[in-house]
Amino acid sequence: MVLNNIRDQVKPIIDSIGRALGKTKISPNVWTFLGFIFALLAGILYATKPTEPYLAAIAIIVSGVFDVLDGAVARVTDTVSKAGSFNDSTLDRVAEVAIYSGIIYGAYTSSLLVLLALSFSLLVSYTRAKGDSLSVTLSGVGIGERAERLIALVIFSLIGYVWIGVLIVLVLASITFVQRYYVILQKLSVPLK
Repeated sequence: MVLNNIRDQVKPIIDSIGRALGKTKISPNVWTFLGFIFALLAGILYATKPTEPYLAAIAIIVSGVFDVLDGAVARVTDTVSKAGSFNDSTLDRVAEVAIYSGIIYGAYTSSLLVLLALSFSLLVSYTRAKGDSLSVTLSGVGIGERAERLIALVIFSLIGYVWIGVLIVLVLASITFVQRYYVILQKLSVPLK
């Protein structure tokens, strides 16, 4: 929600970069896969470098850049497809599992806290996908979409407080899940009693 306003402002810049990358004739799926690789790397770094969580944070930042660029390349080269959308969304979910698995393995905080943060993050994504399948648009609904959650995790990983980042992710994801759940029920005219 917070970043949607910023996205609209930087979209021309991102599309410009997308056009430049599109000239390379590299498929948007390749950019998606590169983002996924860096997310996996982040999980590995969380697991193997518990005293240097900033390394994982940097890998997440790089992954996020690729995650933005794959969509931009697809848009400006007119190669947006359902298969690409599915690939992107699915790999994003696997990336989240990898990142939080690394955090559990690195023992930064309670495994239960990390599991809950991951679970609610996945539920946020599920409600959006289910909403889309029911013709209920949820883009921009909720205080903590994926980008906001990852930014919180990155910021606190950069300064060495991964557990605070995980806690913030849990709070943001939980609230966003409830917001989306409520909006879907409301738009489908199911009375809440």
